[in-house]
Amino acid sequence: MAQIHKKFTDDQIKSFLQRYLKSEIERKYIQEILGIKKRRFFVLLKKYRNDPENFSIGYVRNSKSRSIDPGIETNIIKELTIDKKAIQNKDIPLKSYNYSYVKDRLETKYKQKVSLPTIIDRARKNDLYLPKKRKKAVHDREVLSNYAGELIQHDSSHHLWAPAAKEKWYLITSIDDFSRYMLYAALLRRETAWAHILALQTVIMRYGCPYKYYVDCHSIFRFVRGRDKLWLNHHKLIDESIPQWKQVLFDCNVKVTYALSPQAKGKIERPYGWLQDRLIRTCIRENVTDIQHAQKILNQELHRYNYRQVHSTTHEVPYFRFQKALTKNNSLFREFNILPPYQSTKDIFCLRTNRTIDSSLNNSLSEIRFWCNGKLLDVQNVKNKDIAGVHF
Repeated sequence: MAQIHKKFTDDQIKSFLQRYLKSEIERKYIQEILGIKKRRFFVLLKKYRNDPENFSIGYVRNSKSRSIDPGIETNIIKELTIDKKAIQNKDIPLKSYNYSYVKDRLETKYKQKVSLPTIIDRARKNDLYLPKKRKKAVHDREVLSNYAGELIQHDSSHHLWAPAAKEKWYLITSIDDFSRYMLYAALLRRETAWAHILALQTVIMRYGCPYKYYVDCHSIFRFVRGRDKLWLNHHKLIDESIPQWKQVLFDCNVKVTYALSPQAKGKIERPYGWLQDRLIRTCIRENVTDIQHAQKILNQELHRYNYRQVHSTTHEVPYFRFQKALTKNNSLFREFNILPPYQSTKDIFCLRTNRTIDSSLNNSLSEIRFWCNGKLLDVQNVKNKDIAGVHF
């Protein structure tokens, strides 16, 4: 309802109503001038007819203005101040406040319910507000697929996820483009081909083989002449040499496509923004120094994202959209099968060809499987320290 008491005086409104009663001006023009609708007009007209002498449009508040508990306001400022310090730290990948996160934090940690506009209002009043930058209209927020499993976006990000740990970790993630359901998320100290192969194994063994993976042109995913010339012979061209990760995809009959520019790579990175943002903020507040502790927080936020959060692009909760696609057979996931000559998943999800074994691998034992002309000859379990530096 328009607040006409801020734009017109009582005498001006009376004049309009008198002229209307004398049929000197039509109602629609009065409504347009005052910025009110038909119902509001007749409310004013009835009020004027009942008491022309004392008619007034002055606003009188019948109840006290809303106020919040001082304790809630203190916690709002406390949480926003934590974010301010993080935003000012150039080593931490946070560029703005997340008022929705603060709202959730108040409900879960302090058991205090407060509206988002109230939090934003207190932020403005206490110099804890940054206006959002206008985003250019881009195509990367649209759903690029028509089926679950049609396109799996896979990526890794290297950031200071837990500032108190004073070291950057890698976050490896896989997401189904159609449903935006996060299939895999893990924090690691080192990024290796083996780490990405384990991510493939987790997704394929749990959900089946998807149609296609979408990645950037990192050397783990793709050989590029010039950039990787120290890795293989100079005469090798793009895709003439197949990286370990890509060999696993071939054995699973899964296609792969690449983001060929930073703009296209944004299709992979942007969907993870929500999860990454909340991971950092929680790690800061819980003073996380251990990667296992950070992984627990990641798992909690992953559950919230998959099972509770309505996605801004699909307007559905990722898990329910994913399950609905599977139920309606709107899926390109297919059953994983071990094809000859392979006899075990270990023959597929593995490192192969000539390789120098790294003694820093977490496992104390490595299983070495010897193949020749498509036949498995032998299997040996060997301590990593005994084969460190050995070239096969």
